[in-house]
Amino acid sequence: MLLSHSSTATASIRTAMTLGPTWVLPTAPSTTVTTSKCLTSVDSLNRRAMDIYDELLKRDNSDPQLHLYKAACLYAFTQYKESKQECEKCHEESPLKNRLLFQLAQKLGDENEIMNLHGKLTSSVEDQLCMAALHYLRSHFEEATEIYKKLLIENKDFHAINIYVALCYYKMDYYDVSLEILAVYLGLNPDSIVGVNLKACNHFQLYNGKAAEAELKSL
Repeated sequence: MLLSHSSTATASIRTAMTLGPTWVLPTAPSTTVTTSKCLTSVDSLNRRAMDIYDELLKRDNSDPQLHLYKAACLYAFTQYKESKQECEKCHEESPLKNRLLFQLAQKLGDENEIMNLHGKLTSSVEDQLCMAALHYLRSHFEEATEIYKKLLIENKDFHAINIYVALCYYKMDYYDVSLEILAVYLGLNPDSIVGVNLKACNHFQLYNGKAAEAELKSL
């Protein structure tokens, strides 16, 4: 039985909405294995999702938004040119399409397209996260932090944004501040692989490799 695209598209849509920061995880053997398993799982889900989208697109009167969901998968695979081509097959304008094209313009180095699409971004949470992600990718960490902080003030339950704020401070070498902000998120999600790894990175910078490795033992 064909799975509903509304459920399988979740990861792809989230990727398309934020397309946020990425970083290198510590290379402790146990962490590397865990990370590898996670990435393999995500890769498999994306490929399965694309297969489903392809099947659904063969149907008469298929939803044009499916092209955007498939484009998000291609983006996750760093196939940016193919992602843009798929995105443009959706002739309906939408915030999701704009966010995808905006991030693709950054990846493809199209400054004119970035400026054009920037004017179409709104004050919605998704659009602002997209804008913050662009600042982060350009190493404009202060600008990204300002957006994240504003979103946190307006949406106090969006605890995961603390991870992005902590990461920005880490990139600006404010390791103590990064740890303070990270503690808020880890207090609610102590088993977060991303959170624990970022904490370990901060400990490595502040102390030494042993201190960082000690943090990773909880994974």
